[in-house]
Amino acid sequence: MKDLTRKKGREPDPFALENYTYELPEKQIAQYPVERRCESRLMILDRAKDRPVNASFRQLPEILPPDSVVVINTSTVFPARLRGRRGESRAWVEFLLLTPLPLIRAKYDPGRWRWSRVQGLLKPAKKVAAGQTIRFSDRLLFCVDQKDTFGRVSGRLIWKNELPLLLEEVGRIPLPPYIKRETEVRDRETYQTVYADRRQAGSMAAATAGLHFDQELLDKMVEKGIDLVPVNLYVGYGTFSPVRSADIREHELHAEYVQIADYSARKINEAKKKGRPVVAVGTTTVRTLEGVREKLGRVEAYAGWVDVYIYPGFRFEVVDHLITNFHLPRSSLLLMIAAFTGRERILKAYESAVEEGYRFFSYGDAMLIL
Repeated sequence: MKDLTRKKGREPDPFALENYTYELPEKQIAQYPVERRCESRLMILDRAKDRPVNASFRQLPEILPPDSVVVINTSTVFPARLRGRRGESRAWVEFLLLTPLPLIRAKYDPGRWRWSRVQGLLKPAKKVAAGQTIRFSDRLLFCVDQKDTFGRVSGRLIWKNELPLLLEEVGRIPLPPYIKRETEVRDRETYQTVYADRRQAGSMAAATAGLHFDQELLDKMVEKGIDLVPVNLYVGYGTFSPVRSADIREHELHAEYVQIADYSARKINEAKKKGRPVVAVGTTTVRTLEGVREKLGRVEAYAGWVDVYIYPGFRFEVVDHLITNFHLPRSSLLLMIAAFTGRERILKAYESAVEEGYRFFSYGDAMLIL
């Protein structure tokens, strides 16, 4: 691959955002998932070798070391995208609820109304003023208290009856903007991992590396002695917030709420002690494990916020191998993968994936980085 960022006689600046891009034909941005989850393609990128290998995701149980500990993010995507009318103008606006459902603490007004302070994204934000109310239904409203940059707002979510049921009625699954179609009923199933814990509904995006697993594949992994260890990260704004700083070190990643149970922490620490490889399924799992390790000094039972920002130069202490999808140019997720593999190696692998016709992004194919 010709590196257009390389100056004569100089290596590319590893902290320049312009050096983390690649060309992708729009036709390779997956708009729908494959019919069977495990039939996605799998690119195997061994950091000890020069060339990636093409495989099928269904071959994963045979590819992974049999003593692997595979860590999965069991968070559930909820219908966080809401369409409502604002103020007296009754003009339509779209609101994306950023606060995870389990963190919404209801307060009570007289009667049956409940409310809680939340954060979200508004579109179009310029048309909405602080103090205005957005009505999603007769039982679900949002009052804008404060506006921030890039469409971010905070305010009061007000509702009657049970909030999860209301969101199921009026909300939509928040597919990412590069999927150029309307949300369909089947997205509620396909844009969700088979191991998602419905009690942990709070993510506004799927942990997409996990979308390739079906129950049959999980059973084969267990039969081979591979341990599956759950953690939870409520996927939030930080996952898709674009990197706008020309120097990647100046970017700030928004904090996300994670949960690691005592059982999971013990399994991960035992694996590291015994030399068993820890395989993270997805960048959200990486942020959970490395974020808690950075915060506490080791992986321990934890429930709270992490804001670890991983870019080249980061030292990975927990994750040995990574299963991930293909990520957007100039994104924080691509920066994380570059930190794990090396910038030039990952860009060459992406160029190969484009040439081989791989499908990209949330509903696309997968990569195993060893």
